[in-house]
Amino acid sequence: MIGRIVTRAPRRVLSGGLLLFVLAGVLAAGVLDALSLNRFEAPESESVEARELLGEQFGTSTPNVAVLVTASDGTVDDDDVSAAGTELTETLADDPGIGDAWSYWSPGAPDTLRSEDSRHGLILGWSPGDADQVRDVALPEIEERLDRAAAGLDAGEVQLGGSDEVFRVTAEQAASDFITAEIIIIPLVGVLLWLVYRRAAPALVTLGLGIFSVVGTLALLWTVSQFTEISTFASNIALVMGIGLGVDYGLFVIYRFREELARHAAVPDAVRASVASAGRTVVFSGLTVAASLAVLFVFPYPFLSSFAYAGIAVVATAVFGATVLLPAALMLIGRRVERSSRGNERPVTPPEERRFWYRVPAAVMRRPVLTGGVALLALLGLGAPALGINFGSPDARVLPDDLPVRQMYDTIREDFTTEDADAVYVVAPATEPGDPDNGDVAAYAAELSELSGVHRVDSAAGSYAAGDAMASAEPPTGDDVQSDGAQSDPGALPSFGERFAADGGTWLAVVPTGERLAGDPAGLVGDVRDTPAPFDVLVGGYPAELADYNDGVVDRLPLLAGLIVAVTFIVLFLMTGSVVAPLKASVLNLLSLSVMFGVLVWGFQEGGLADLLDFTPAGAIEPSIPLLMFCIAYGLSMDYEVFLLARIKEDYDRTGDVVGSVPRGIARSAPLVTSAALILAVSFSIYATSGVVFLQQLGIGIALVVLVDATLIRGVLVPAFMRLAGRANWWAPAPLRRLHQRVGLHDEPVLPAPALADATKS
Repeated sequence: MIGRIVTRAPRRVLSGGLLLFVLAGVLAAGVLDALSLNRFEAPESESVEARELLGEQFGTSTPNVAVLVTASDGTVDDDDVSAAGTELTETLADDPGIGDAWSYWSPGAPDTLRSEDSRHGLILGWSPGDADQVRDVALPEIEERLDRAAAGLDAGEVQLGGSDEVFRVTAEQAASDFITAEIIIIPLVGVLLWLVYRRAAPALVTLGLGIFSVVGTLALLWTVSQFTEISTFASNIALVMGIGLGVDYGLFVIYRFREELARHAAVPDAVRASVASAGRTVVFSGLTVAASLAVLFVFPYPFLSSFAYAGIAVVATAVFGATVLLPAALMLIGRRVERSSRGNERPVTPPEERRFWYRVPAAVMRRPVLTGGVALLALLGLGAPALGINFGSPDARVLPDDLPVRQMYDTIREDFTTEDADAVYVVAPATEPGDPDNGDVAAYAAELSELSGVHRVDSAAGSYAAGDAMASAEPPTGDDVQSDGAQSDPGALPSFGERFAADGGTWLAVVPTGERLAGDPAGLVGDVRDTPAPFDVLVGGYPAELADYNDGVVDRLPLLAGLIVAVTFIVLFLMTGSVVAPLKASVLNLLSLSVMFGVLVWGFQEGGLADLLDFTPAGAIEPSIPLLMFCIAYGLSMDYEVFLLARIKEDYDRTGDVVGSVPRGIARSAPLVTSAALILAVSFSIYATSGVVFLQQLGIGIALVVLVDATLIRGVLVPAFMRLAGRANWWAPAPLRRLHQRVGLHDEPVLPAPALADATKS
């Protein structure tokens, strides 16, 4: 039906597509402002509940704003620096976007808010609100006020930081990388397409299809963002996947169109035949990719569900462009898509036996055990490092080391004993018998301070370390001085200890050592939660929020893996009528993905690529990134599997030749798959130059798995497996065969009776 419509009125179809593109462009222009800055948090988790309770009852919470004050000369205990620190703390506390603020210069504050060399002091603050409110509104205003307050400060330098500032800068860097990638990818893909086609017209049309997919996806993301949160990082996925899938599908349809023209078909007939055959495969491929990303909806986290929306939008726009707009364009371009026949160039459709991609799988099928075994060992060896994957929490090291906020946290890690902003908060909304200064609080704080990796515990009953009281939490009075001898003005700032009690409740701050925070923050959270409390408590703080988020991701991984395999199995069964082919595809996809995870661990967790890509390895991988990579890579691998199976199945249906159909099908699809994989890999690899480690991981990982999948998997393991399986490749139990005959999608013409009989033998 679509083929008939586009061949009858191609100009009208293209005019409608142009209007749609303009409208999408208008919406897409505002998408970066409409997208959200998500936090790594698990909704309705204990840590989020603790954070909300801290804000409502105690007027404080996990600090998400930090200011590093560095003395120009001397130390932060010098009178001029101390006065400046006190003034900056008051300035921060008075800011409308701040709910609570404290610092090294607050009366009774711990010495760990000062660096070991005494050159740096920290001011911490809590800014209430969601990530967009804090990062887009509060932080710019806070930065402006601090700059004004520090303008006349000769005693030192001031740097704004905090978790929300880190990820605000990360989002800005990602947006900048998006624009840079756009500038590089579009002309680069255009050149690669010309090298593939050796014709300007099909190259421009295919590139236009990719651009249409990108713009259409951004427009759809803008629309969805009016109803739910969509992460800013979704725009980066929209760019590379939009270009990649648009080009993939364009290549497939145009390759098929060229074949039809080579059979001396008229242009309208060739267009209709291409839509009927290649268009069907494109739809199946799109369903597979969309299903692979849609499973991210099982996670109740906006950061991950954003990529589900992006993946579905990319598929919808790419499939629409390839099956509607591209055929209309081919009607107008006609035979200008064919290769030039000048010189000694080979014909468009040489006999399969002449092709490199026929000879390779044919050789593999002569020794399937040997060749398949060698390829399998190579993949397992490359994927072996994945066994050592260590999931951890993101920090400022995801950014380049020349950015001020990154340098600030490098200073904190190197020069401070602890990171007080990353304390574990224990909230007791109602203590018994109701007095927060009772012995239960003191005993509980002392017990928590004895946990491995705890530097100290601050509470309303005082501060404790290794089970012993350190100092009173009461504010100093009169001529009292801080423990280091620095003078304090008790009227200038609220007492540090006064913060821990309100409305009959209390809370405690469990401050970890730097080693425990870097090596096992989730274990520390578990230890705190396992420690018996004399009253009901909720455990929160930044380490707990990240632990709850990571646990939520890891706990749902089996569900995600099961769903993605089940959904893609159903799609491939509907296409092939076989239960063996989908299972084989899933196993081979997992093998190629193991290589991706192996390189992720070796290259990023262990730092094997650190010098090449200029990043700082943190010794851990944030779990949502490999999860996202798994879904994208699985979908794209299935994309190529669909192209390959479609050709092999088509040849088998026509000839009934179990063995010969495999190299012939691979030979007919391999030029397409190789070209598409190269272009997609190049598109993703652009992000290797990103300033954000997340995007570097995504770019390198996906580019690698696409290349491995399109070469080693499709060129060696697929033919080896299919040779060993024989007719079982197309086997299904009788009930499922009957089901496929009723609900499966079939090529036309339908199988001849002898071939159908052969295909259903077990």
